[in-house]
Amino acid sequence: MSALSSPLPIATRKSPLALAQALEVQALLAAAHGIAEVDKEAAFPILGLVSTGDKIQDRTLLEAGGKGLFTKEIDEAQLEGRAAFAVHSMKDVPTTLPAGLELGAILEREDPRDVLISSGGETRLEDLPEGCVFGTASLRRQSQLLNLRPDIKVIPLRGNVGTRLSKLAAGEAHATFLAKAGLNRLGHQLENASPIDPSTMLPAAAQGAVGVTIRSGDDNARALLEPLHHAPTALAITAERGFLAELDGSCRTPIAAHVNKVSMDFTAEVLTPDGQMKWRESRSVDMSGLSLSDADQLGRELGSIVKSAAGEHLSRVFLTT
Repeated sequence: MSALSSPLPIATRKSPLALAQALEVQALLAAAHGIAEVDKEAAFPILGLVSTGDKIQDRTLLEAGGKGLFTKEIDEAQLEGRAAFAVHSMKDVPTTLPAGLELGAILEREDPRDVLISSGGETRLEDLPEGCVFGTASLRRQSQLLNLRPDIKVIPLRGNVGTRLSKLAAGEAHATFLAKAGLNRLGHQLENASPIDPSTMLPAAAQGAVGVTIRSGDDNARALLEPLHHAPTALAITAERGFLAELDGSCRTPIAAHVNKVSMDFTAEVLTPDGQMKWRESRSVDMSGLSLSDADQLGRELGSIVKSAAGEHLSRVFLTT
């Protein structure tokens, strides 16, 4: 088969979750194109890279420079021709991709909810002990938590899933949040993992979705990815990322957005970092009849509404983050 006449490497971060996602893409590509299990690594070798974001463990991404730190080295590998594909958690991907790269496919979304993990076994935020120490490196999660529980003390807690669970076991914090999608992809079945309903705590925009980027104009790579693309997920996260883009969103601003595929509600919000103020808007929408451009516009329109509602308060959020 001419399309597979030479290996087509898949770039990814070396974290356990990122590798699991890349291996999923590798398996899906092999299955879609009739490549035997024993030959999939030869056809689509995994190129594991350590990102700048992975190297920084002593401070939050806000302090380090932004979530683009998780994609920098991977983007470079693609642009330099060392990888045909790159696999990303879409919540970590900036709303504007580097020149020369584009999204080739979006996989079907996993569970987008956040999960509460507590050393005391509490399953609800309201049951956490008053004044307890909560660990998270996410400004969004910090703001949402403080909005619901202003008594709680929040400290930075960085690292992959295993590292954060170890820190929790060591007593560095009483509780933390993890993404349900990551736990599912890693096969973790934790006894005290309690998913939080999005009506209580909205996920990050595009949380739970995996995207595969390609070099712009690489028609062969795009054609190979076509069987992996999940159009409903692409529409949902395009709307969520449109909201993010309208608000100039990054890890420097506490922003959340979620399209509920069951009720077809699109809800999004922005908060102040201390959680004292929150602006949330929701719209009912049938995504099935929309184009990607329509979905992006929908997100931007909701973002514009939130901007107007927050007024000068929102300007102060950007100035102080």
